[in-house]
Amino acid sequence: MSESALVALQGVSFAYEDGPVVLDALDFEVREGRALALLGRNGSGKTTLMRLLSGGLQPDTGQLSVAGDPVRHDRKGLTRLRTAVQLVVQDPDDQLFAASVAQDISFGPLNLGLPTPQVHERVQEALTALDIAALADRPTHLLSYGQRKRAAIAGAVAMRPRVLILDEPTAGLDPDGQERLLVTLDELRDGGTTVVMATHDVDLALRWADDAALLTPGGVRSGPVDAVLARPELLREAGLRLPWGIAARELLLAYDVLEDAASAPRTPAELAALAALRAGPRTPAEG
Repeated sequence: MSESALVALQGVSFAYEDGPVVLDALDFEVREGRALALLGRNGSGKTTLMRLLSGGLQPDTGQLSVAGDPVRHDRKGLTRLRTAVQLVVQDPDDQLFAASVAQDISFGPLNLGLPTPQVHERVQEALTALDIAALADRPTHLLSYGQRKRAAIAGAVAMRPRVLILDEPTAGLDPDGQERLLVTLDELRDGGTTVVMATHDVDLALRWADDAALLTPGGVRSGPVDAVLARPELLREAGLRLPWGIAARELLLAYDVLEDAASAPRTPAELAALAALRAGPRTPAEG
């Protein structure tokens, strides 16, 4: 395990009862301060991996550790783990259950046995972080889908985890909702939370993540996101396509539009800005 690993699985194998092995002799690290995109085809083991990292599943063999300390899968050990690692599942309706947003967010801190003032402080902090303070007293069943997503994430944020794991957090959101959520995730990262995002969206991964981990039949392949997602053979193994940003980068480099790969656009807006810059100001006749 590297010194920068905040959460790590070492030699982990797991199979569901009466089912095939899902993960076998897996080594996997979440490095502190690095935004990590977890990608792979359906059935590749992404959900299983996330539940192993968060303590929802116990490995058949191998070890889960946090900051180098092995995690015990008893009540005390799992309580400690969940103050460090929180998982938000894809469907917010699987996570929200209380009558109001504030009550739902308070559930985790209350289970830690924190005094009421500290619980209130954490709830307000999470409401503010997810930009849903105005929804504090709203019944959860009256929230829009995007609001329910934010409320579910707020419940995890209220635990003040060192690692926040999100399963397809942008799925089902409209473009504006996706952009707002990404801004929120960037703010959480700036505040010191390490974020792991499982997604099928290679363009989102290229834009958002520092590192990428691809689950393939041959094992996990990980590294800097722009390097990993530029390898067509790995993408084919993982059942993914080449990100358009990588294809655009190669084209722009081939035509000497870019000096180096580091300056390549990763979003359509960045590509449009580059095009406008290269075109220069228009004359009145051109306008």
